[in-house]
Amino acid sequence: MTAARRAARTAGDQPLASGTSPAVPDHTPRLTRLAGELRTLEDRLRLGGGPERIERQHAQGKLVARERVAGLCDPGSRFLEIGLLVAYDQYEGQAPAAGVITGVGIVHGREVVVVANDATVKAGSWWPETIRKILRAQEIAMRCHVPIVYLVDSAGVNLPYQGGVFPGQYGAARIFYYNSIMRRYLRVPQIAAVMGQCIAGGAYLPALSDVIVMVKNTSFMGLGGANLVKGATGQTVDSEVLGGATTHTERSGVAHYAVDDDAACLEKLRALIGRLPPPAARAPSSPVAVAASSDLSRDELYGVLPADHRMSYDMHAVLRAVVDGGVIDEFQANRAREIICGDATIEGLTVGLIANQRGLIKGPDGSRPRFGGIIYPESAEKVAFFIDRCDRQGIPLLFVQDVSGFMVGPDAEEAGIIRAGARWVEAMATARVPKLVLTINHASGAGYYAMAGQGFDPDFIFTWPTGRMGVMEGEAAIQAVHGPALAAARTANLPVPDAVATAVDAMRAEYESQLDARYAAARGLVDAVIYPEETRAVLAMALRTAAQNPGPHVGAFVLPCDGIPGMPGRGA
Repeated sequence: MTAARRAARTAGDQPLASGTSPAVPDHTPRLTRLAGELRTLEDRLRLGGGPERIERQHAQGKLVARERVAGLCDPGSRFLEIGLLVAYDQYEGQAPAAGVITGVGIVHGREVVVVANDATVKAGSWWPETIRKILRAQEIAMRCHVPIVYLVDSAGVNLPYQGGVFPGQYGAARIFYYNSIMRRYLRVPQIAAVMGQCIAGGAYLPALSDVIVMVKNTSFMGLGGANLVKGATGQTVDSEVLGGATTHTERSGVAHYAVDDDAACLEKLRALIGRLPPPAARAPSSPVAVAASSDLSRDELYGVLPADHRMSYDMHAVLRAVVDGGVIDEFQANRAREIICGDATIEGLTVGLIANQRGLIKGPDGSRPRFGGIIYPESAEKVAFFIDRCDRQGIPLLFVQDVSGFMVGPDAEEAGIIRAGARWVEAMATARVPKLVLTINHASGAGYYAMAGQGFDPDFIFTWPTGRMGVMEGEAAIQAVHGPALAAARTANLPVPDAVATAVDAMRAEYESQLDARYAAARGLVDAVIYPEETRAVLAMALRTAAQNPGPHVGAFVLPCDGIPGMPGRGA
């Protein structure tokens, strides 16, 4: 059985993927097969709690979360969803999208981060992964300085899993910490609409926003519901009187606008966003959309990656299909050719490209060939200089990953691979410009870190369905763990012991499962798995979003120091 077939079988065993169609024959391109499996999974996840719960919400006079998001955003515009696959293979499939929709939408022509509880999934209650998704959405808003809208409809903490929700540095409290930082220092607009339940500590999320809109007769906001009040105080009170729209807009003053229904609520939100001042910084865009210039059809693009992920291909073909006119002004094109650096534009937006070239690369001056996808001292120095130059000139960076790691061995060590690698990592980590990541194939070892891995806070991180993220590939891990036993059997001309063979098969299967892009997406290690034909549009939207903050893009957020007593101002 091939590695690709094992990956497909393992992914198909996941709870929400169990209804997928029969496996596509092996001669189908790997990317085509994996993309087809992903589409089937995504279609199911977008149903949330399923048709019955959707109809139940409609019967209550409410729109479901995805209908609310669509009604908020400009008609026909792209919604860049973040974390659709999170938790899909956990909780026996009962937490599709972790019960919350997060992403970047377009409202009145401007990018807006959206967080929408899905009440069809366990009444919109918070799983541990729900917290992670909301925090990630808030970090995008903070880092990019774009407004954030909360569409609240949640019963609060999912009590059986409260241990992963309530305590800890990155528990629910951090949501309110980010609320406060955005409100007091970053001045990132936060608009909340309570469109259903908003109970207990979750009420602080809208309370720490700038504006609260509530829907008459269907929304409730309170630290305790009617049943809790009855048990705690003995008082019997109607929910609408306790915490409805009229109470909070006319008596308590907690909320600011009361509207008649969900449609009116979305119109009010659009109006509130429409009157916000324009972004302080905005990326220039080409007055005429410039198409990517690639000689590859859609089918050919899906076939650009080989059937075996270990085989070579030309990364230039991928890049030409994404950038304007297929034109890349390559930087030091004939030096360290295992790494591609260059300037290009995507929908008129300038970007500095850093991409791994695969295959066997002819060595300079007749020296030994180099392995593509491996980082050598020379390539590390080349990239570090290129990153520094882009940072000085304010050019965003796009890392296109197909990296297997840094070169090892006496030649690399004598050439200072550790020093050169550290130089690259420091340049990348401290660059103040937006950083985007797209994984095409491998993202392995320290090479993944150098190519702006998640730990270095890139503004957005995407992968194709073929992305494989891990310390190393399964076969390398098998050699590292079981190599001596396998070598001993070969030397003695004996069969591999049954215990070793079983352990090898188990490790191989586990690695194939964990290297699948869907596995990474389910754990929030990437923002989204995107399709090749959507890559250009998704990257352009991400660039426009990130460009609204002129910088620095370092960490989850950077406080503007002007006006804070005891701290230096921007000009210091």
